[in-house]
Amino acid sequence: MIEPESEAEGGPSNASDGRPDLLVDRLPYRIVRPYHVRFEESTDTETMRTAIYLAWAADIAWQHSTLLGFGRDWYSERSLFWLVRALRLDVLRPIATYSEVIVSTQVVGYRRIAARRHTEVRDPLGELIARVEIDWVMTNERGIPTRVPEEMLTFIADEAATFEMLKVALPATPPDAVELRFQVRRRDLDPMAHVNNSVYLDFLEEAIEAAGHGELLTSLPRRYEIDFVASAERNDLLVGCTWPLGDGWAYRLTRTDGTEVFRGRLAGI
Repeated sequence: MIEPESEAEGGPSNASDGRPDLLVDRLPYRIVRPYHVRFEESTDTETMRTAIYLAWAADIAWQHSTLLGFGRDWYSERSLFWLVRALRLDVLRPIATYSEVIVSTQVVGYRRIAARRHTEVRDPLGELIARVEIDWVMTNERGIPTRVPEEMLTFIADEAATFEMLKVALPATPPDAVELRFQVRRRDLDPMAHVNNSVYLDFLEEAIEAAGHGELLTSLPRRYEIDFVASAERNDLLVGCTWPLGDGWAYRLTRTDGTEVFRGRLAGI
């Protein structure tokens, strides 16, 4: 649900056992939704795939936008589109297959052509499992960044402010980086015919596993920093390279002609 600002703080819980009423929002213009971990969203360790956090974050963002009056038709009529530019994901606890969780989202800042969303995943008792900061960029029908419409600026908390865009800076790929070559498949695509944002995280984790460090994918707490440089499409031939960097691992994804598509880092927190 969406709470008006006058009801943003306080208010009794209707939970009889003392648990917070996570389905009732206490912050202005934030929505909260239950999600369920399905069998096909899990790994062979019976925990949820990391990429599902990004799928949930995108899904609830669209629900929020639609509830505020900015549905897909609204964007299509104006030839406007939100694209994910960069994100930071902190995984604090695992989620078991078939678990029920609570996901929330809110816009916490605007720039001229961008917005930042903060998303949290909690268990039914309110314990934080993961958090995601996502920087979205507004684009036109040609994919060129354009100004965020004024009417959108109404739906944000008064204390929200501008922000520095998230970025991932990587050095040149070293010659001994572990390399994986593959082709984009139909199942990797979203409704815009681009590789879905969450799929890139699968690419990153597959590369780290191929490098012989699969244990990092279950270490806790851990942080993913991701920068979407360009979009990949069906049948694109891609080259993913991963190598140790600082206290974690770096990943760069390019087309076979060397054009950079995606870069990321995975490290402990």
